[in-house]
Amino acid sequence: MSSPISPAPATVPGPATGPATPVQRWLAQARFETMTILGHGEQLLVALVLPAMALVGLALSDVPDLGPGRRIDVATAGVLALAVVSTAFTGQAIATGFDRRYGVLRFLGASPLGRDGLILGKLGAVGVVITVQLVVLGGLAAVLGWRPEATGLVPALVTVALGAAAFLALGLLLAGTVRAEGVLALANLAWVLLLGLGVLLPTDRLPDAVQGLARLLPSGALGDGLRLALVEGHWPLAQWLVLLVWAGLAGAATVRWFRWSD
Repeated sequence: MSSPISPAPATVPGPATGPATPVQRWLAQARFETMTILGHGEQLLVALVLPAMALVGLALSDVPDLGPGRRIDVATAGVLALAVVSTAFTGQAIATGFDRRYGVLRFLGASPLGRDGLILGKLGAVGVVITVQLVVLGGLAAVLGWRPEATGLVPALVTVALGAAAFLALGLLLAGTVRAEGVLALANLAWVLLLGLGVLLPTDRLPDAVQGLARLLPSGALGDGLRLALVEGHWPLAQWLVLLVWAGLAGAATVRWFRWSD
């Protein structure tokens, strides 16, 4: 008598899998870029430690002359501008420059992420890190007595967004056209020079010979824009226009001349 044949066990379907969507790839890259910035000692130093030291130093001293208004309010606006420059320009220029040198950009540009996804990932990471900076530095400033104008909070956020776009475009332009060693030197030099060209020091405190130039630079527009918003509660429309022009010109130049490998 033949033995019965047991039926084959039913196959339980697993979860549906497939290629990640463009949005998922962008979010994954943004998360990776964010963790790279926050987990890198040198970038964290530039993004948070140095701005915090500048804030405490300016708040507790009488020099340099920051002009009218409560000193802590003027100093905080300048330090928030410094934080934007540190993350969107200096940090991204150096990181992207060395990624290009070691072939990371070429690899990612040819991957499913693509070049657009890579840029969007960097933009998302800059936005997240700047948000962290605003919270941490704003909290420190509040402890030191900072009381921003409530009517200036919305225009301040717009100014931060436009400033981040302009400086990120400039950082990518530098990273994509100059060798990594040159990017390192130029990005750090620019960071130091911009401190006194409208970032920490208001443009109306500068010598007459450079006031006009400083107001046309993205550093002057960002710093003065945040001071007008947070100290006086104004909408810095002229400064927004300057930042939009710089973002547009630097963005167009980056698209035209950015090299994905040395």
